[in-house]
Amino acid sequence: MLTLMGRGWGCARALAPRATGASLLVVPGPRSALTFGAAPESWATDRLYSSADLKEKLDMSRFPVENIRNFSIIAHVDHGKSTLADRLLELTGTIDKTKNNKQVLDKLQVERERGITVKAQTASLFHNCEGRQYLLNLIDTPGHVDFSYEVSRSLSACQGVLLVVDANEGIQAQTVANFFLAFEAQLSVIPVINKIDLKNADPERVENQIEKVFDIPSDECIKISAKLGTNVESVLQAIIERIPPPKVHRKNPLRALVFDSTFDHYRGVITNVALFDGVVSKGDKIVSAHTQKIYEVNEVGVLNPNERPTHKLYAGQVGYLIAGMKDVTEAQIGDTLHLHKQPVEPLPGFKSAKPMVFAGIYPVDQSEYNNLKSAIEKLTLNDSSVTVHRDSSLALGAGWRLGFLGLLHMEVFNQRLEQEYNASVILTTPTVPYKAVLSSSKLIKEYREKEITIINPAQFPDKSKVTEYLEPVVLGTIITPDEYTGKIMMLCQARRAVQKNMMFIDQNRVMLKYLFPLNEIVVDFYDSLKSLSSGYARDKAHSIGKAMCERLKDCLPRQLFEIAIQASIGSKIIARETVKAYRKNVLAKCLKSTSDTALPVCYHSAVKKLFLPGLGGSHL
Repeated sequence: MLTLMGRGWGCARALAPRATGASLLVVPGPRSALTFGAAPESWATDRLYSSADLKEKLDMSRFPVENIRNFSIIAHVDHGKSTLADRLLELTGTIDKTKNNKQVLDKLQVERERGITVKAQTASLFHNCEGRQYLLNLIDTPGHVDFSYEVSRSLSACQGVLLVVDANEGIQAQTVANFFLAFEAQLSVIPVINKIDLKNADPERVENQIEKVFDIPSDECIKISAKLGTNVESVLQAIIERIPPPKVHRKNPLRALVFDSTFDHYRGVITNVALFDGVVSKGDKIVSAHTQKIYEVNEVGVLNPNERPTHKLYAGQVGYLIAGMKDVTEAQIGDTLHLHKQPVEPLPGFKSAKPMVFAGIYPVDQSEYNNLKSAIEKLTLNDSSVTVHRDSSLALGAGWRLGFLGLLHMEVFNQRLEQEYNASVILTTPTVPYKAVLSSSKLIKEYREKEITIINPAQFPDKSKVTEYLEPVVLGTIITPDEYTGKIMMLCQARRAVQKNMMFIDQNRVMLKYLFPLNEIVVDFYDSLKSLSSGYARDKAHSIGKAMCERLKDCLPRQLFEIAIQASIGSKIIARETVKAYRKNVLAKCLKSTSDTALPVCYHSAVKKLFLPGLGGSHL
């Protein structure tokens, strides 16, 4: 169980967790019964919506700001976020209650296949409570650390979160990371202990963990079983009582934050927006603060959980907007939309994601280059944490160098390209970026700076022209049963990690914090952590180089000439494999056969070069 709590660069440098002045607001409230049915006489003239009965366009003006609650569900992987979202959708009548309601908001094929959430999804719920009609805007978020950027963007549209913790597993690494994202955003936190129906569940132990680690009183925890629906109605009540309404002004000019977007082949870009001020309706002329382009609004609405058009959207509400954006570059995540001729101060937006894993991606056939380019542009619109740089290879042709937040992020992106855009691609071995402090005045003049970032090993400068190399480091948190502490500490030391902290969160579990070189954990650390193996050598260059040479040997077709595959660090060859040449069949005439004439396409040179990750510019 590993999470990356902080990222940075270091050579022999230490990183400390970032201090924050944010405060945590948790307002306890008594439980009370939910009231459904007819409204009191004083509400007789107002119409109460039920999500299951809404057929026509919705009139969102009937939801004053004080009756709006915007919240996200955050948790570690597999602690029951999506299952809780299903129960909330059922209780509010948003979806019919059936046995087939499993992870309703996980709409992507990759999410269904892997059983994880990789994309934050929004749903607007209409809930009658004690004679009042509430609008609850729910955002279900991913739990894996590779998709933490999705979580941070979702929190920008919320005033509170449900922090879900497994009653059997207790607090885990990503529970801690997601809590501090909410803490820094100064959101109200409602702790929810899920899976109390499990045989080995121990909710009292988890309550104590929450109080010790997060300083939240144990009596504020809500114990539920999302799978069985046990006590889930108390969660709805807590959302209304503990999460404050948004602080917005509907009389001010429009200010809408774009926090997500998708691309539709027929309607163009569909943006998900959170309104901080004003009102927007169909036919309005709006302006992008980023591009200064003017658009006409074609449709506005809410997600319920599918698209439901509305007459207007008002400040404090979360919904979608279609404005005829046909180019994927026009919709920037974090952009501010405002009315034409009514400019406003742009909202802060989001911090740029910092990719920590890079890989080359190339079309299998170069004739598919433009199709793949279009697919990558549309997919990065939906996943703005991916960075794209053009790249080329003598062996693979024109392609791109993509930056990801982690290895799973890279795998999911590749899978979505194949499933959603029918793209066949070649993905190279992932690497991490490095920095080099240049000593050569010629190189400094060429790069126009003394410190450069290297994302492609082919661009690694020679060590004679560099003062020092810097590698990325991460602050990792590991939560483990105490009997495995010794072996895990040995594993971390073998990966060049520096211990920063150690704390017992209960009688049986320990939370360790280490400063890791990212290259040591990006590929196989999690598997090693689970197997608790030890005895790793510091210098893995030979074994990595040999393994890659063998894999490449199996992939490259034979030619009329011999192909030498070499792994090297600088000028030193550390591994070699050879693809044998075709030989003429001298007995062909005797056997009334012909020699091989149809051969694969020849390569540019007899010796192919590939680059190894994290070996100081070594190449193959």
